[in-house]
Amino acid sequence: MGTFLIIAAVFLIIFGLLGLHMYREAHADRTILHDFSFPELPSSFGTVKIFFISDLHRRIISETVLHNVKGKADLVVIGGDLAEKGVKRSQMEENLSRLQSIGPVYFVWGNNDYEVSTELDELLDEKGVKVLKNSAVKIKSKDGDEFALLGVDDFMTGECNLDEALQSVGDIAFKILISHNPDAVYSITAEQQIQLVLSGHTHGGQIRLFGYGPYELGGIRHKENTTLFVSNGYGTTALPFRLGAPAETHLITLTSTSIGRD
Repeated sequence: MGTFLIIAAVFLIIFGLLGLHMYREAHADRTILHDFSFPELPSSFGTVKIFFISDLHRRIISETVLHNVKGKADLVVIGGDLAEKGVKRSQMEENLSRLQSIGPVYFVWGNNDYEVSTELDELLDEKGVKVLKNSAVKIKSKDGDEFALLGVDDFMTGECNLDEALQSVGDIAFKILISHNPDAVYSITAEQQIQLVLSGHTHGGQIRLFGYGPYELGGIRHKENTTLFVSNGYGTTALPFRLGAPAETHLITLTSTSIGRD
């Protein structure tokens, strides 16, 4: 009986420590720095800095994250799943206000956002957030050069329409696509000339055992001439735990490979 109690106590300690570790990974406040260079980005932009965050779900953006990026980002991109069923309007509003303190905010819908679509749609409009739903905006440099920021509806709705988003872009050479679900990359053609895709949705698998999970770990992948960037996301779904895929946000710096050339 004594041996059994000792073994049980050891297992309880191990599982308790594992649970604490998983909780800490789920509530990490990491802001990871990334640098990309593209020849198509006009050199007149110098650098473009994007704060990218996705899959907030039930989390409130921490002061640590805000401190990491305030004054460092030119614009903010929300890669979907700002909220989900059960998240109060006040929390959505607080997160949007915090993000707007960093810079102008651009948003694409995620699958869980549609669980609170009426309230969220109204709030996005009230806050003046630019929603990219099969649409695009042109970002101008001081010299009048442009690049395009495109966004598509969530892939799982069946309403994702990249061709519609491209209609207003014209012959702009450098294009960034925001798609909550990274699977949208497989519908991109070489002729569309989209250099960078920003996505979330997968949570990096969220719970990974021995390096394996239901989805790939977030990171950088390549499809022909397109770079796909997938975030592990900031929040969690179902349970507030992560293992092997800690929460993350991103400060992405874009430069032109033509800078410094004669």
